[in-house]
Amino acid sequence: MSAYQVLTAVGVIAFAYLLGSLNFAVIMSRIFTGEDVRKSGSGNAGATNVLRTVGKLPAILTFLFDILKGFGACLAGKLVFGYLINNVEQGFNWLFHPDYGAYICCIAVMLGHIYPIFFGFKGGKAVATSVGTFAVCCPLAIILGLTAFIVSLIISKIVSLSSLIATVVVIGVAIVYAIVVNFAYYNIIPVIIMALMAGVIVFAKHTANIKRLIEGTEPTISAKKR
Repeated sequence: MSAYQVLTAVGVIAFAYLLGSLNFAVIMSRIFTGEDVRKSGSGNAGATNVLRTVGKLPAILTFLFDILKGFGACLAGKLVFGYLINNVEQGFNWLFHPDYGAYICCIAVMLGHIYPIFFGFKGGKAVATSVGTFAVCCPLAIILGLTAFIVSLIISKIVSLSSLIATVVVIGVAIVYAIVVNFAYYNIIPVIIMALMAGVIVFAKHTANIKRLIEGTEPTISAKKR
């Protein structure tokens, strides 16, 4: 394994983090109002807070761009690791399976979104970003996860609850898919660990929401703009 191959792998992971650091909630709020969304509403740099404090169009744009950056980061990781696995000496090629690249970049772009280097390391909760990542890592998981999110949102009108339910579905399906479909092709343990890490990251960023859900004080999607 050459220094070039190691640097290439590290480079795409760094790219994923930097792409994640483009926090579109902050960017859109500044474009549309000149203000920082982190100083309004819940203080979270995410699409829901943009919706409540800035408006529908910037919230939609935030959501879409966050999805796209997650998708782009993981696709880059998958393609680069796919290239490396075909150009590395025997004995090391197992390190560069395309799925490993996708999942590693999944974690990197989520961490970039949560701790953006461009915005003082204070970002969002990486839910929309994770939608884009799992569209690459496990498309079936994201289809079922989005279905669960929509059904939960229609019933509860609570974004955080719907996001957490969708996260459980996505991570669960991704792990089952790895076990059932990919077990014979490569070591699935790293994939399972990284999928669980992605889920833990989302839940860890929702601790305040979980507390409010338990207390029955979590706001609904119909909460009025300030």
